[in-house]
Amino acid sequence: MSQGVSSREACRVVGVNYRTGKRWRNGRNPTTRVRTGREVAAAPITAPITAPVTAPVTPVQGEQGERRRSRYLSEQERICIADRWREQVSWREIARELGRDVSTISREIRRNRHPVSGIYRPHAAHARALARRPRPKPRKITANPQLRQTVQDRLDARWSPEQITTYLRALFPDQPEMHVSCETIYQTLYLQARGGLRREVATALRTGRAIRKPRWQTQLRRPRFRAPMLMISQRPAEAQDRAIPGHWEGDLIIGKDNASAIGTLVERATRYLMLIHLPHGRTAEAFRDALTATIHTLPTHLRRSLTWDQGREMAGHAQFSLATDMPVYFCDPASPWQRGSNENTNGLLRQYFPKSTDLTTHTPDHLTAVAAELNGRPRKTLNWQTPAQRLATVLTTHN
Repeated sequence: MSQGVSSREACRVVGVNYRTGKRWRNGRNPTTRVRTGREVAAAPITAPITAPVTAPVTPVQGEQGERRRSRYLSEQERICIADRWREQVSWREIARELGRDVSTISREIRRNRHPVSGIYRPHAAHARALARRPRPKPRKITANPQLRQTVQDRLDARWSPEQITTYLRALFPDQPEMHVSCETIYQTLYLQARGGLRREVATALRTGRAIRKPRWQTQLRRPRFRAPMLMISQRPAEAQDRAIPGHWEGDLIIGKDNASAIGTLVERATRYLMLIHLPHGRTAEAFRDALTATIHTLPTHLRRSLTWDQGREMAGHAQFSLATDMPVYFCDPASPWQRGSNENTNGLLRQYFPKSTDLTTHTPDHLTAVAAELNGRPRKTLNWQTPAQRLATVLTTHN
């Protein structure tokens, strides 16, 4: 095990039961035998191993008769791989001869061949594999101060890990040591490795959580209105495929004790965000007037349709459609995914407007600044353009 072999594999190589190996490692607590009355105890083995143990090259017979091999490639197998690859034998044929999966052979050659010449030398490859095997490994962000600082600065600016990953690859295209995956950033935040990112940086994530925690919420809103509703199934196809701009999705984000709210509008094609200030509450009349005033700031060709859930704030949807010449389509009950762009944006907005807070404290200027910050953030779904850039293109093309 000091050579990096797993506990179960080490027991198999030595030829003892897994429970026996566990007792050797951890020792045995004092117990009294029933028949003899003698107390039995054993201390854990702490003496260093003087001779290395190597796994047998030939397969061993499993309990069910299958051909079972070591989890790791042995040095003899790597010699066979080098000889057969030099003879230009295919990876699939080499895998068949060794009883391995073809992906094991291809991954072995890709990972352990010489980084410059590309030649596969079995003894050097075996040494690289043994050096890579011990755990735990130092984390990439922890070991690179420049990378750690760059990631930390972007998190302070409220970038998501995926945006940071794409930014690093664009900024350092020829420096693989400055490239990390999203999962590496998340693990560095959640596990808090020594020398990693600051713990308070974890609060810069959208969720604001420092640990992974699944959260399921079901919103069942089933009120109906007197005026007939247009359901989302009646929405034109041009709104569904996001090909033509001007189709919006909307919702409310609710504050503490359901006493305050902010309206959100997201354009489906460009993901452009507009926030609606509601200083007089979210009654049907107050919300209808605020929504109408916001929509009137848009040019006519960007007022094609609005999709909303069946919340009571839209009880005046008929008067709104009459004032703006903009039809309102309603989602099915308990179906928030039918407004996917808006739901995603509301999650982003919770970073600025946390739950259980009074939303009336935010002024219209602050709402405009928050919307501008989100509209200036690159989006993967827009091929890493910003919603503001996409909207500017739409306006320029129409003019």
